[in-house]
Amino acid sequence: MSTTRQLVVETPDGEIIHIGGGAPLALICGPCVIESEAHLHFLATEIKRIAGPFILKASFDKANRSSLYSYRGPGLDEGLRILAAVKQACGVPVLTDIHEPWQAERAAEVADIVQIPAFLCRQTDLLLAAGRTGKIVNIKKGQFVAPEDFWLAAEKVASTGNDRILLTERGTCFGYRNLVVDMRSLVILRDTGYPVVFDATHSVQLPGGAGHSSGGQPRFIEPLARAAVAVGIDALFLEVHEEPSRALSDGPNALPLDWLGSLLDKLRALDRLVKQF
Repeated sequence: MSTTRQLVVETPDGEIIHIGGGAPLALICGPCVIESEAHLHFLATEIKRIAGPFILKASFDKANRSSLYSYRGPGLDEGLRILAAVKQACGVPVLTDIHEPWQAERAAEVADIVQIPAFLCRQTDLLLAAGRTGKIVNIKKGQFVAPEDFWLAAEKVASTGNDRILLTERGTCFGYRNLVVDMRSLVILRDTGYPVVFDATHSVQLPGGAGHSSGGQPRFIEPLARAAVAVGIDALFLEVHEEPSRALSDGPNALPLDWLGSLLDKLRALDRLVKQF
């Protein structure tokens, strides 16, 4: 298995999380969207208790919701305030996504990793703005993008002089309202040399499959995650919620919080085995 370059994320407590370069499986985890400060603080605390050092992900805005009437989040100003507060209180680094170039610098004031949503992975101005922040940039592969072509998105970020890039696989369109994960994609993405992330929860999403929102098949999170770790990834991306049926965004494809510990035990054991070879 080819080795990717290694990126380093430092927690507010001074711990170091290594991503890539043969390091143990890193974890990017949290709710789809910020529901409230108290809720995000609760989840960050619980995930850290279960998983140890991890990178907290949460969106201040979900600009691509299926319906006009779906909850989008608290917005940029309040969302970044909440992320900063939880980051310091819980001692966790933070990932959040941006949707427009002008948001990049603002988000980078708080976020350790700036994320490009899958639907926007070809937006040149957005990628350049993210790269210019100097922060690690996580680019989620669009459901419509061939893995062989994804290096072009990374090249746009790298053109700014910032090669601190993560590439995330999150499934590919398979007809209407369905996704499929081609595990060959993980091998192809690794060939770029950038660390590869597998998003196990969005990969089981059924886009638009619930009428005004997306559906999901969470029972497939574990088998897909196990397959991805066996192929070889550097980090795992999971959206979690203590009660997915009440989540304000992407609940149908979220991992229940009480499944997290058991899943991580299996995946970390498999990751150690795979990285021996």
